Amino acid sequence: MHLTAVFQKVAEGYVGFVEELPGANTQGATLEEARVNLTEAVDLVLEANRALAEEMILGKDVIRERMLLSAA
Repeated sequence: MHLTAVFQKVAEGYVGFVEELPGANTQGATLEEARVNLTEAVDLVLEANRALAEEMILGKDVIRERMLLSAA
């Protein structure tokens, strides 16, 4: 699976977000810093979404499976 990172030059440096993952956005003084920060933001968004999902299904009879996404 590949995600699309988008970076824009602004007066303070760079802002970035991931097209396919709402909430994964960041900024950095340099493009490299914005890239590193965006990777961390993706990790945090996925971790938070996983925690919310676990709360939602707590005590419920569910089936959990790993899912492989093909490259688009």
